Amino acid sequence: MEFQLGGLQVSGETQGEHVRVLIIGSGPAGMSAALYAARDQLEPLVLTGMEMGGQVSLTDRIDNYPGFPEGIKAQELIDRFKAQAERFGARFVMDVATEVDLSQRPFTVKTYSATYTADALIIATGASARKLEVPGEAELTGKGVSYCATCDGWFFQDKDVIVVGGGDSAVEEGLFLTRYARKVTIVHRRNKLRAQPYLQKQAFEHPKIDFIWDTVVTEILGKDAVEAVRLRNVKTGEERVMPIDGVFIFIGHIPNTELFKGQLELDERGYIKVHNWVKTSVPGVFAAGEVADPRYRQVVTSAGMGAAAAIEARHFLSEEG
Repeated sequence: MEFQLGGLQVSGETQGEHVRVLIIGSGPAGMSAALYAARDQLEPLVLTGMEMGGQVSLTDRIDNYPGFPEGIKAQELIDRFKAQAERFGARFVMDVATEVDLSQRPFTVKTYSATYTADALIIATGASARKLEVPGEAELTGKGVSYCATCDGWFFQDKDVIVVGGGDSAVEEGLFLTRYARKVTIVHRRNKLRAQPYLQKQAFEHPKIDFIWDTVVTEILGKDAVEAVRLRNVKTGEERVMPIDGVFIFIGHIPNTELFKGQLELDERGYIKVHNWVKTSVPGVFAAGEVADPRYRQVVTSAGMGAAAAIEARHFLSEEG
């Protein structure tokens, strides 16, 4: 039996397989973990999820990953990650983890089509940026709509952009965008920021930053790229269209940790708690990338955590003999 899952053809037949290292997630952390584990002859299997590459796949081009002075298309970087890991024997399965049992070893991971057991588990499920869920957002993501100023700010040199949000991330990213943009307008649904006072002070004093208060974005307009946004004042109901070149959305991230609640120690925001960078509360289970990193959220830092997780998995399995 087969069925469609997010455009993927998935078998409905349940099968069992045991692997030494199982990796959940195919973003930079999962890919890097696969490469390092494969080089150590741990024969890793990667459950890619519904979209190869994780959040990187939402970005059109990456200019801040070392080794690519001219930048590189996000999809090309993902393909290179995968090919390099496969060269050393990593296997990739397009399937989604639906249930895990970390109470005993080997660990058990069930997917839509199979049940796997593993001696060590690396979790690289990432975090999802909160969306505005307004018309035009999905269609123009990567075409002027972005969730990462560090990734995409360079493309908006001498352009006018808006930043949606009022917390630390929104203000920090807004300040970062002033390096490139001609003007940065922070649009916030309340009449004051929630960011730390020192960040607010910097933003209020910056000559390139303006504010629109008590306002939400109700639509993002444009055909092949962002051209404008439709704004609505939440107090008066007044609407207007504002021409703009880019929309940066920072209204929070949601760590993809629902599977692990009650089995791993999570922080108050739902991120996996780690010690020694990648070790979780369960020996033999490691976490890498944005699922355990609410601070940096960069391709290069996630890749570094993935490498560390694979190295720690090797040490863990070696110590067991």
